[in-house]
Amino acid sequence: MKAITTNSYGGPEVLTYSEQSDPKVGPDSVLIRVKAAGVNPVDWKIVAGYLDGIMHVHFPLIPGWDVAGVVEAVGADATEYAVGDEVIGYVRKDEVQHGTYAELVAAPVRTLARKPDSLSWQQAAGLPLAGLTAYQSLKRARTRAGDLVMVHAAAGGVGSLAVQIAVAEGARVIGTASERNHDFLRSLGAEPVTYGDGLADRIRTLAPEGVDVALDFVGGGAVDVSQEVLKDRSRVVSIADGEVRAKGGHMVWVRPDSADLTALAILADAGKLTVPVDAALPLREAAEAFRLSMAGRTRGKIILEV
Repeated sequence: MKAITTNSYGGPEVLTYSEQSDPKVGPDSVLIRVKAAGVNPVDWKIVAGYLDGIMHVHFPLIPGWDVAGVVEAVGADATEYAVGDEVIGYVRKDEVQHGTYAELVAAPVRTLARKPDSLSWQQAAGLPLAGLTAYQSLKRARTRAGDLVMVHAAAGGVGSLAVQIAVAEGARVIGTASERNHDFLRSLGAEPVTYGDGLADRIRTLAPEGVDVALDFVGGGAVDVSQEVLKDRSRVVSIADGEVRAKGGHMVWVRPDSADLTALAILADAGKLTVPVDAALPLREAAEAFRLSMAGRTRGKIILEV
């Protein structure tokens, strides 16, 4: 099969488009013919070596955890799926080597769900990691109908999905973004506010009584600002601030979860959730996809088409 690989840590320049052996399929896994793979910041952070202290990474490394594709073969005990099924997955395994930037990927069934009919292959590939991060962050904050939810970096891949999920659950949402993305946030159902100095005062203007939940998808002091306006300082969740627990909040590192991924698929097919795609590139241009992601200016998801 063709795949994107690297034999060492480094920047986008270490990625190569190469021929690799087809993956082996374990008893609780299926073989997926990849249609598209989502690009996430964690992908280039792994390749750069930033996660070496917490994850076992083996070379040659195929990056990528997000996938959308068609089941081509099933393992001996993978009874949940059949050849020809269309699936999506957040295919994170205990050790990092055989990722989704490839024509074929072997995925444990615990990481998969059926592809939403309403989403294109590009959109479906962008849903798993970002969607699960948003969904699990909202759950960790005990979000419920009627809550006022503050989403930091609301126009990004995770934030744009968190806005939609919260709105679908009956919450009111305020989202931070640059002014060029304010109309985009309104289209998702959020009330936009510009980030930067004076953010807490701008939030108080929109929410004089404070907010119920805050989701930090950007870091850089977002937790501190959130706790200035939260009614309950513990209802802040961050994926970017390593000190959030010490500040009384919660850290989320997204987990593969078939039930949660299925819930997202149901929301999509109910017309309550879509996946904004900022850019779609062919697989061989993974290095350029990394550069786009590293620039941090995307609205929605970056996708590799296979």
